[in-house]
Amino acid sequence: QVRLVESGGGLVQAEDSLRLTCVASGRRASNYDMAWYRQAPGKEREIVASIRFSFRGDIISYADSVKGRFTISRDSAKHTMYLQMSRLKPEDTAIYYCNVVVPGPVESIYWGQGTQVTVSA
Repeated sequence: QVRLVESGGGLVQAEDSLRLTCVASGRRASNYDMAWYRQAPGKEREIVASIRFSFRGDIISYADSVKGRFTISRDSAKHTMYLQMSRLKPEDTAIYYCNVVVPGPVESIYWGQGTQVTVSA
């Protein structure tokens, strides 16, 4: 079992910055694939950024809508993942969720409870 707790959301103005944090507890490891998702009102949950384990170094990817503005990172020693969000836009308003995929005979997917980000114009 993995428990994920997000924090760092809030109400900000357009062009402001926020840093989201996701702390993992329980069964922890530094080589899981992790990601940030978001879900805006009336819309489906979408992936924002992901960080996948590779022996050659983590593989990072972003949704086109956030490229150049958001940065995903993790501190494996602290079992923590971050999402640095800059130049926020009203369309970034959503609940942001942390996600981890635990490999095994049966893949397990865990979600945090979400943190609300609201960007005013």
